[in-house]
Amino acid sequence: MPIAKVTDGRESSGVAMALNSIAQLPIQVTLEEWEKQTFRSSGLTIIYPKGYIIFAAGDVADKVYLINRGRVKIYRLTLEGRRVTVSIRETGELFGLAETLCGTDRVCFAEALEEVNVSVLKKEVFENLLLTYPLLAIKIAKILGSRLREAESLIHHLMYCQIPQRLALLLLKLAERCGQKTKNGILLNFRLTHEEIACMIGTSRQTVSSVLNNFKKAKIIAIDEEGLHLLAPEKLAQLLT
Repeated sequence: MPIAKVTDGRESSGVAMALNSIAQLPIQVTLEEWEKQTFRSSGLTIIYPKGYIIFAAGDVADKVYLINRGRVKIYRLTLEGRRVTVSIRETGELFGLAETLCGTDRVCFAEALEEVNVSVLKKEVFENLLLTYPLLAIKIAKILGSRLREAESLIHHLMYCQIPQRLALLLLKLAERCGQKTKNGILLNFRLTHEEIACMIGTSRQTVSSVLNNFKKAKIIAIDEEGLHLLAPEKLAQLLT
């Protein structure tokens, strides 16, 4: 869910500064309503309960998924069996694209973070859509290109940024993609463990805990039963300048 428009001038400036700081990241490419409707009318609608594994590593990649409602976590397993979150897919987004198009088996797991309503298209149906609608094929290419650039950007920041900068960038990126504006700032109302965050930014769980505590002491973030609140996103942005 995109961040709601802010009416308070001070807050708007802070959020704008924070979002401008991640302008170097690829712009998220989204589907138009007609494109989503084309997917829905061509596929099967399935509702998965929270925690359901939609596909697993090693599965045959013969389907593409459009999220009509809810969120899906894409993750991998390390050799030690730890989960490493790769991305969070939101309402209106596609997942399962690359492997289906390449004809390879799944390398990730897809788990419903809440009850999700998904349109499921078989590979042959999806490929026929791309042949029938060239503009849709171009859009899919742009989505895959954007995700590739996002992965390249992540590698760059893992190589050249310090841990507080990496964590600040991750929080701002999550806020841009799925943050909700509240009276307490921007809410990330889903849980990532410190271990998952550590794997995403290339550090240890202990270091993540330490940096988050520093952010809390500086009143940059707050954590409660709702989730993680970005109280001062502009201060996170300042870490990236």
